[in-house]
Amino acid sequence: MRSLTAAALAALSLAAAAAAQVAPQPARLKADVEKLVSFGTRHTLSEPAGKTHGIGAARRWFADELTRIGAGCGRCIKASTVERVFTGERAPNGVNIVDVLGVQAGSDPTRVVIVMGHLDSRVTDVMNATADAPGANDDGSGTALVLEAARILSREKFAATIVYAALSGEEQGLFGGKLLADTAKERGWTVTAVLNNDIVGNTVGTDGTRVADRVRVFSEGIATAEPLPAQLTRRNDGGEDDGLSRTLAKTVREVAKTVPGGLDVLVVRRPDRFGRGGDHSPFLDLGYTAVRFSVGVENYDAQHQDLRPGYGDTVDKMDFPYLAKVTAINVATIRRLAAAPAAPATVTLSGALSRDTTVTWTPVPGATGYRVQWRRADTNRWTDHVDVVGQATATTVLKGVVVDDNFVGVSAIGATGAESLATFGGRGAGRGR
Repeated sequence: MRSLTAAALAALSLAAAAAAQVAPQPARLKADVEKLVSFGTRHTLSEPAGKTHGIGAARRWFADELTRIGAGCGRCIKASTVERVFTGERAPNGVNIVDVLGVQAGSDPTRVVIVMGHLDSRVTDVMNATADAPGANDDGSGTALVLEAARILSREKFAATIVYAALSGEEQGLFGGKLLADTAKERGWTVTAVLNNDIVGNTVGTDGTRVADRVRVFSEGIATAEPLPAQLTRRNDGGEDDGLSRTLAKTVREVAKTVPGGLDVLVVRRPDRFGRGGDHSPFLDLGYTAVRFSVGVENYDAQHQDLRPGYGDTVDKMDFPYLAKVTAINVATIRRLAAAPAAPATVTLSGALSRDTTVTWTPVPGATGYRVQWRRADTNRWTDHVDVVGQATATTVLKGVVVDDNFVGVSAIGATGAESLATFGGRGAGRGR
């Protein structure tokens, strides 16, 4: 067991220093939100062919912005759309749902990191497709964040492919999330992470309370799609808090600590707000690793409201320096996961009736080393680690670490020092991405 090479760590430090010079711009985020609001309504059932009004105009503007960003980096980002007709209680006559995607190809085109928000907006009556529905925060904030992330990350190259997505149909039934999740499955993407940003731009709540020091990240523990036998094994191994989506949320929290002047991350241990859902939910249904970002305090007078004094989702209720900080956390998380190799597919532990724990994992293509981490079983953050150098090296012994009293995970390290998510160790546990 040795530390990773000084050269790799130095390369990571240089990359981080260079990246730190490009920060999200509050003024640019505000301009994007104001542009989205200018379309009047972005209701999913609003006019699809309008030039300056409705959901269709908003989609085309977003695609044009992605194309413009791509032109500045030698077409490193290519805009496209996916679409499908959905019918449901809030779309009884059927509606053509269109998701706009910007794809920044990495050296591995099949491994993907997705950052997304939803374009559509609404007022009190979810079927009212004509009234002005500014949707500044819900979810102009998330959509603007996606564009700003593309502007920043288009300057860099990554191992994984990054997909920048603006979805439609969230308010009518999570249609856009379902469409993109199905697209990921149909195209055979290996999805490392889905970062869903929905209502990420205000700091003052309904009662006037201001919360500007944190952002909430919602995640499931045991995966919705995990078969029952695998769930029982995870429970017996103690991995309820270390499913892939929960691991992603905890990784976001650790990444946020490295962002200068950033925000605390409140890891909420449920898939979404109480009794509610978002566009990441269809990804969870298919077994993908997904989390939702949302503000530290919500203003319910600005959500799903007809415009009238004191009510409505308008630009003046937003805090753009705060939105820039949420954007910075997304960018730093994408940068780390897209630069890193995939996580080990499996991590297996042995050591019953022993003072030592033997850790064995599946080698990862492109990894230059591995970080074997552990913590006492009564904590939820990794506290100790050793680094093991070499792609083919796939086992180590943790001397004096009793498997009964500790949890163990393994992440893969790339040539720049970038680290994957950690795969939790058990009796053959893990589904690393």
